[in-house]
Amino acid sequence: MKSLADRIEDALPQTQCTKCGYAGCRPYAEAIADGSAGINQCPPGGQEGIVRLASLLDRPVIALNPVHGIERPRPVAIIDEALCIGCTLCIQACPVDAILGAPKQMHTILPDLCTGCDLCVAPCPVDCIAMVAVTTTTGWQAWTEQQAGEARARHDFRAARLLRERRDNDARLLAKAAAKLKEVESAPTLSAADSAERDRKKAIIQAAIERARIKRETDAGEAR
Repeated sequence: MKSLADRIEDALPQTQCTKCGYAGCRPYAEAIADGSAGINQCPPGGQEGIVRLASLLDRPVIALNPVHGIERPRPVAIIDEALCIGCTLCIQACPVDAILGAPKQMHTILPDLCTGCDLCVAPCPVDCIAMVAVTTTTGWQAWTEQQAGEARARHDFRAARLLRERRDNDARLLAKAAAKLKEVESAPTLSAADSAERDRKKAIIQAAIERARIKRETDAGEAR
């Protein structure tokens, strides 16, 4: 059986734009469910989105809070390829993997995958990204359940990939630290100064290993 947060998330457009003030649609859904966020903080959902949430939660329909933006035609990001320097910052910012490119190579945006979240615009150091409206309708009228579902799947896949990459990198660093600790422990000590230096290095490495252990446990908790 779906939780209240699950049902609220299903009613959100999954653009993952963070305009609501939360890191994505799921955190916003959880905030609505626990009463810490209003139902009128999602510009991409627009007034229709508020109606959906109000119906789901048996609350009155209210106006979109302008603090979070305005309801608008759905845009997609367009990269001026002549200006792009291949910095990859837009790729890192895109929550749904809608941008292709490599370091120092021209990037391109896949318009069918772009949610119009705007998150790639601010990081671009050469202002080569523009948001261009592709609909005349706004809010949920400019977005479909299928598009929302596909965007959600890409967002979740990206999040899982990034977590896996972070864990793999942490594991490599942990292995290097363990090898270094073994090397320090096996080094001969010829004097009291040598012994003190060895103990200092061991303490630094052991502290780093402990931080890595805590981080892995935290990541595992977040994944659950």
